[in-house]
Amino acid sequence: MNRPFVHLHVHSEYSLLDGAIRCGDLARRSAQWGCPAVSITDHGALYGAIEFYAACLEEGVKPVIGCELYVDPRGHTLKDRMGRNYHLLVLAENQEGYQNLVKLVSLANTDGFYYRPRVDHDLLSRYSRGLIASSACLAGEIPSLILEGSEEEAIQRAMLYRDIFGEGNFFFEIMHNGIPEQAAANRALIKMSSRTGIPLIATNDAHYLEAGDASWHDVLLCVQTNATVNTPNRYRFGADDFYLRSPEEMWSLFGNDVPQALENTVAIAERCNVEFTFGSYRLPRVEVHKGTTLEEELRIRSHEGLQARFSGVPVPREYIERLDYELNVINQMGFAGYFLIVSDIIHTTKEESIPVGPGRGSAAGSLVAFSLRITEIDPLRYGLLFERFLNPERISMPDIDTDISDRGRDRVLEIIVEKYGRSHVAQIITFDRMKSRAAIRDVGRALDMKYPDVDRIAKLVPSGATSIEEALEQSPDLKQAKKEDPSVGKLLDYASRIEGLARHCSQHAAGIVITPEPLTEVVPIRRIGEAQIVTQYSMEPLEKLGLVKMDFLGLRTLSMIEETLSNITRNDKKAPDVYSIPLDDQPTFDMLCRADTLGVFQLESSGMRQLLRQLRPDCFEDLIAVLALYRPGPLGSGMVEQYIDCKHGRRDISWLHEKLKDVLKETYGMILYQEQVMECAARLAGYTLGQADLLRRAMGKKKADVMETQRKQFVEGCVVSGVSHSDAEHIFDLVQEFAGYGFNKSHSAAYAMITYQTAYLKAHYPSEFYAAFLSSHIHSKLDTLAGHIRTVRNSGIKVLPPDVNRSEANFSVDGDVILFGLSAVSKLGDPTVVHIIGVREKGPFLSLWDFINRVDTRIVGRAVMENLVRAGAFDSITSNRRQLIESLPGMFELAQRRASDCRSQQLLGLEDLAEEEGPVLLEVKDFDLHTRMEMEKEATGLYISGHPFDQYEKEVQPYTTCSIPDLACWKAENCPAVVAGILVGIQEKFTRKGDRMGILEIEDSSGKIEVVCFPRTWSGITLPEKGKLVIVKGAPRTREGLSLIAEKIMTVEELKGGARRWLRLRILPDGPTLNGRLREVYRELKGHPGNASVLLEVAVGGKTAILRARDLNVEPSEDLSAKIMEISGGGIEVV
Repeated sequence: MNRPFVHLHVHSEYSLLDGAIRCGDLARRSAQWGCPAVSITDHGALYGAIEFYAACLEEGVKPVIGCELYVDPRGHTLKDRMGRNYHLLVLAENQEGYQNLVKLVSLANTDGFYYRPRVDHDLLSRYSRGLIASSACLAGEIPSLILEGSEEEAIQRAMLYRDIFGEGNFFFEIMHNGIPEQAAANRALIKMSSRTGIPLIATNDAHYLEAGDASWHDVLLCVQTNATVNTPNRYRFGADDFYLRSPEEMWSLFGNDVPQALENTVAIAERCNVEFTFGSYRLPRVEVHKGTTLEEELRIRSHEGLQARFSGVPVPREYIERLDYELNVINQMGFAGYFLIVSDIIHTTKEESIPVGPGRGSAAGSLVAFSLRITEIDPLRYGLLFERFLNPERISMPDIDTDISDRGRDRVLEIIVEKYGRSHVAQIITFDRMKSRAAIRDVGRALDMKYPDVDRIAKLVPSGATSIEEALEQSPDLKQAKKEDPSVGKLLDYASRIEGLARHCSQHAAGIVITPEPLTEVVPIRRIGEAQIVTQYSMEPLEKLGLVKMDFLGLRTLSMIEETLSNITRNDKKAPDVYSIPLDDQPTFDMLCRADTLGVFQLESSGMRQLLRQLRPDCFEDLIAVLALYRPGPLGSGMVEQYIDCKHGRRDISWLHEKLKDVLKETYGMILYQEQVMECAARLAGYTLGQADLLRRAMGKKKADVMETQRKQFVEGCVVSGVSHSDAEHIFDLVQEFAGYGFNKSHSAAYAMITYQTAYLKAHYPSEFYAAFLSSHIHSKLDTLAGHIRTVRNSGIKVLPPDVNRSEANFSVDGDVILFGLSAVSKLGDPTVVHIIGVREKGPFLSLWDFINRVDTRIVGRAVMENLVRAGAFDSITSNRRQLIESLPGMFELAQRRASDCRSQQLLGLEDLAEEEGPVLLEVKDFDLHTRMEMEKEATGLYISGHPFDQYEKEVQPYTTCSIPDLACWKAENCPAVVAGILVGIQEKFTRKGDRMGILEIEDSSGKIEVVCFPRTWSGITLPEKGKLVIVKGAPRTREGLSLIAEKIMTVEELKGGARRWLRLRILPDGPTLNGRLREVYRELKGHPGNASVLLEVAVGGKTAILRARDLNVEPSEDLSAKIMEISGGGIEVV
């Protein structure tokens, strides 16, 4: 039987990259040893307190909440490197103590943060009630003075701390950790205890769980300090004994000499009784009409809102019944206030013209939310279930997530602060955890291994693996590498220990918390960055505490829709109301069937475009289904193919049961949505929808014992409704299988609305839409923006170069033409652009000199001006760019001198200098076209005046199979494609085996593609310089986007000398019907034998394919082209 002992000094993983004990492991180990309690005392923060508390309750161990504070005796707000951040261990004895600890930690992480979160003696005195403290480790103030030989001063400081915390609340802390200085400090502390009466406690400053964890914990410290194990004088612990010792070990170390130090740990733990209440809810104050309860207010507003939705028409009975049902559930569960809070915030947001999304997540299934205009999706129209959102049989806080314009999110936060007070509102922290590949790379760097070797091992981890252990099961190559190389084994072992640990903290992208009392009376806070305040507790702990948590996610697409509507208005057109547009618009669905979806929300990926071509959506419900289908589960299960075949009548629909036809009709007999799982259980097995939601959750978690209970209930319910026992068992199995793939229909319907809105705007207002789309990517990489501009131009819309006299900050529209945004020019920051446009409002710029004279050259520097010239922004003033570039230095210097003289005269109170006529431009010949284009590319990411490929296009066309964008249509199996382009990017990489390979980027005048050169190809090529022409023969690959697997890289001479020539024929989809003319075309082709293969481009059902005609080689000529056009009646053209 272990003698009692409690660990009071323990660092969990929330002592980031320093502690390595997981809260669950700490609680379990303490329970195994029979410890009555255990503490958590992380460095300077309380991040893990709630997770630790819950873990301890689960294991039947008493949690003691504490923190190891940093103390700067000179003052916590001083910001110099002169002070010492001494450690001080502090434990919360009671609720008052916890609140004071929260205040101390909060102040340390806001006002007191300078490299470390710091407090001082004054703060400790102010917030000492309910706290128990100790002298901490060797980094504590008292042990430090002892080691400096200042024992008398150490005693004085100890008395100060005793006075601060009160008699019996301050302890000397001793530990055995193998460090010689610690032994010396222990001896002095024991003597000081006898002299002062300040009692002792024994701890072990535990940073890791097991003694054997010391080696990989040392690697974790290297990760923290960006060092390697071989870095001289690096930060490290001085011994390997900072683990969670058993009570037996602690008694063997201290029991003979100072048993009271062990007994005191138990006594302190008995005194510490901080409790958190889980399961109750703490809502901020909600204003309602005088004499009205929250529940009455919600009912009144909901009914008024529903009536307004029907614009004076009588509300159908089913809507009133559904609304009253939802209101009863909400009010019985005590959540009326929550709905009123959310409604109030969103109402104010909309009043300020900040775009709000139609809904997000399961809240779109609530008619109350629709009535209050929290959401814009009618749940009855689309068969959405309230119980998927709020289940009366499972009490939990509703979770209404809201999308808002990314440009308006900061203002929404201000709105919330204005309503509830700055001290009651904060954003929420999140912890980034080490994933498998990142852990391997971190550990490899810390172990000082060669990067290529580590990178090779990291890449062997399958993308779907959730842990290194799982990766070893899935990857034979990884398993083999571990077996063959001990260093790899060590790498993977250490990485598996640290994966999943919290690495650093950041601000959650969407989460906001609102507290009824000031934040620091409930939760600790900290500052991230210069000004952003976040909670130290993450989402889940805040939910456990019952605080109001909301997600406001900034969505770029909403800003893009807003800008599109603004573009339409500025372009002298009437902007539509996106919530009143017809949902059956044929041009919109025609565009979607063509998969012309650049900029269309959620539909831009190559895989999604392929799905659209196959599915050919023709109604809004199809879009809801598309968003649910395009996920790994359905894509890998055959559901997608079945859905498409059934939709187009190529496969008979099979029903799980006749009673489920109404439920499954819209998805052709398949269960695609989670709501359908619930309705199946309700219709067939007599579940309430609340019970059915519990079934859905159980099927998702796949817990065997729970599933067995649910199976029994389901089968029994089916039998009662007339289904045979065997059929019921079979149906349950099928429902369970589908449930694994089911998607939240409420979320899919809400997002399908945004999808449709963007598609409609693109179909009807393409220039305005594309201008907004390009603007939304202004801060993307130049290559990304340039690729989008190429696509827009290929669609037939002109994108004009930037112009200092016409361009706005963003891309703008003039008629059907898009004007390049100044903010998209390299080196032009937002302040620079705003300044240029502000100056231009007083009149257009007449010359370069006029521009230089009028702008503030401290804001618009010479490098900015050069880039504007390179981009062509002065072409409308002076088209000779070389004149401008070479004249600029002298003009700029002169303008600066004049500006300086003017400022001096103003200071002296003298009159302004007389206006001087500006210098003339130097007489020089302009750059050649190639140089101009390269300048444009450098300044904007794309060629504007033309494309370097243009000069080669006619020369290489007979020898290439297609353009780069056409590779997406390549269907000529066993026949490599041949494309030509300008080499714009070269990267050398390593394969998993360590062999060299290459990734090239080439572009022609219409597109760009990545070319993958595996080692065999890479080792045998000599590449030209960037900017030169290359020809690539290879196979297109569509995995993770379109790329080309190179078989051969050629020059023009090699191409002409040995490559096959091609004749490409395009059957025009809108041309005359060919009927029997194809046979005549074939005979004509046979009459012109040669060495060029024949390619046929065919468009069917919205898809384009390029096929190769077998055993047909011809000699291309203008005569043959004319003959083909004549025979086909204009239905076939030679490309």
